[in-house]
Amino acid sequence: MSDAARPSSRARRAHRPRPPLSALEERIGHSFADRDLLIHALTHVSKATGRVGSYQRLEFLGDRVLGLAIADLLYASFPDADEGDLSRRLAGLVRRETCAAVAEAWDVGPHLVLGPGEVMGGGRRNQTILADVCESILGAVYLDAGYAQAKGLVEVAFRPAEKTGAPRGRDAKSSLQEWAMGRGLPIPVYEVVERSGPDHAPHFRIAARVEGIEPGLGEGSSKRLAEQEAARIVLAREGITGFAAETGAAEAS
Repeated sequence: MSDAARPSSRARRAHRPRPPLSALEERIGHSFADRDLLIHALTHVSKATGRVGSYQRLEFLGDRVLGLAIADLLYASFPDADEGDLSRRLAGLVRRETCAAVAEAWDVGPHLVLGPGEVMGGGRRNQTILADVCESILGAVYLDAGYAQAKGLVEVAFRPAEKTGAPRGRDAKSSLQEWAMGRGLPIPVYEVVERSGPDHAPHFRIAARVEGIEPGLGEGSSKRLAEQEAARIVLAREGITGFAAETGAAEAS
């Protein structure tokens, strides 16, 4: 086949078969009795049949399930926190960036049911789509197994009981960058040390480099996840927890 006739790498990715849903169920932590609910939760409007064939209704439901589950868990985990503190923690946990990060941790992207245009446009990595699907999956779990099961998934994936002064939506890369800049250092640099695995299931090893500090090495199924892990390793190793707390307090004022 000539180069002109050979499909592009993007076209090949667009037609690559989706991995089995059982793998996604394992990462989520729930096996669906009604798997059609999960398929519905993964179906973007660009691929839906009819006005209600996409994940949007499940997203609406999942958004409310997520808010209630996190409020429930925060209320139990922080008995001495006032309403303002609980509200700030809730806002950080339900924000779009946090939901997208959870969907990435579940590696939802390869399972999304998208129209060809969305696939070619990078829809499997689109942060808005990933955040919406995180909520739609929670809505599907709620319908499939009830509130207690959905709450359990939220507790594992969102970790609302962790004691941190910073809103959860503040990711590790942002915290590390602001810490470095606050000390007059250049912004952190992220370098791909190793990329392995096939195109449909890559694995990245990335170094987070801050001037004068030993690099942190993170791994993940996407560059973003590996970079976040590398930044978290630097923050933890250098004991940069006070910065997060100060930042959270400043934002709360």
